[in-house]
Amino acid sequence: IERFKGMQSLFVEHDDLVVDNFVNSIANNHLQIVGAELILGKIYEKIGFPTGGSCKYFKNLVLYRLVYPGSKLKTVDYFGNHLNIDVSVYTIYRFLDELNNDIKPTIEQISFEYTKNLLGGKVGVVFYDMTTLYFEASEEDDYRITGFSKDGKHQQPQIMIGLLVSSQGFPIGYKIFEGNTSETKTLIPVLETFQEKFSLDKPIIVADAALLSQKNIDALNEHGYQYILGGRVKNETEAIKTKIIQLKIEEDKPKELKSKNGRLIISYSPKRAYRDNKNREKGLIRLEKRVKSGKLSKEHINNRGYNKYLKLTGQVNITIDYEKYEADALWDGLKGYVTNTGLSRKIVIENYSQLWKIEKAFRISKTDLRIRPIYHRLKSRIEAHICICFTAYSIYKELERLLNYNNIKLSPEKAIDEIKEIRQLRYILPKSKEVKTKILQPTEIQSRLLNMKI
Repeated sequence: IERFKGMQSLFVEHDDLVVDNFVNSIANNHLQIVGAELILGKIYEKIGFPTGGSCKYFKNLVLYRLVYPGSKLKTVDYFGNHLNIDVSVYTIYRFLDELNNDIKPTIEQISFEYTKNLLGGKVGVVFYDMTTLYFEASEEDDYRITGFSKDGKHQQPQIMIGLLVSSQGFPIGYKIFEGNTSETKTLIPVLETFQEKFSLDKPIIVADAALLSQKNIDALNEHGYQYILGGRVKNETEAIKTKIIQLKIEEDKPKELKSKNGRLIISYSPKRAYRDNKNREKGLIRLEKRVKSGKLSKEHINNRGYNKYLKLTGQVNITIDYEKYEADALWDGLKGYVTNTGLSRKIVIENYSQLWKIEKAFRISKTDLRIRPIYHRLKSRIEAHICICFTAYSIYKELERLLNYNNIKLSPEKAIDEIKEIRQLRYILPKSKEVKTKILQPTEIQSRLLNMKI
């Protein structure tokens, strides 16, 4: 009947047995992850990052960092199981050692040019921040030095990395410093390096309050830079603090005062006020419990966090200064910005509000790309590892932009989760012994990712 209807079976006889035998012959190493190459690989090549030659493993190391961030030892398994590349971990280490000094400048130049193109040919505002990267090691050297750790790993050697990004968080470049380098000593060297490297006009510098040292501000002014910096309004002089309170600032109506470093713009946000109040209440409750427990001593009296509400009365009697607590409520919702630009108050605040994107860049690098902890010991391998992570972050940001452009309602993290589940079957025909591959039927969202315009 099937023959007369033109619906001949794929298998002439023993159909079920043939299918069963075929399925039983499929092993895990016959399934390969191809989504990274098909999607992230296209983004890598579109940006223009190097392939082949002395960089023959670089692309795969970058893609692996995006889909399965982990140790170089696990990278070898990925190469063998999914890329059919038989390579030892020592080959990977030698490759990292041999990455010549041109790779970092090349990667930065490519990333900068691509970012500049996305921004219409001009980079007018840059965002700068710094973080620490610690090592799973106990010994220091000239490069890995114990210092103040933002990760809370104060006993472990570390390096410091300064990252420069454009608006929207697109990467421009980075610079590595010894682990005990002060944040305040990095800003001008980084800016001058990138200005010279990329022939930049002097951009407007946006940085957070952590970099708001008088030495930094003086250096920025001395070198002719314009800046927008986070202002710590409660650290101003008593005269300026009195004027700030008297301004009675309303939402969306920022006001400004003159300060020794330029314009001090102050804004008010009800949401920020609510958050500040809640945080103070939580801090007070914790302090009250600690005071009641009797476990506090004079060593706890400092000006860090909410301990500033503690005071000593008599010789050892510790109480809470509720007047100081209530007085702090006057500052709820207020935020300061210091600038020497002629930009409007609204534009200053809008530019500073984008600073969270560089903080997000560090968070992505530390969590999704697992840039830390670093297990390498040699300087060349450390620098190669960070270069790989920087390149991976560039692809991550472009993926984020393309998802929005193609109206795919996924975060980059969720998209990568889908991408790494796109697999193909590698099989050998029994008679001809021809090796063939077939992408397994993708889900609807995987099809959209495979077909998105890059």
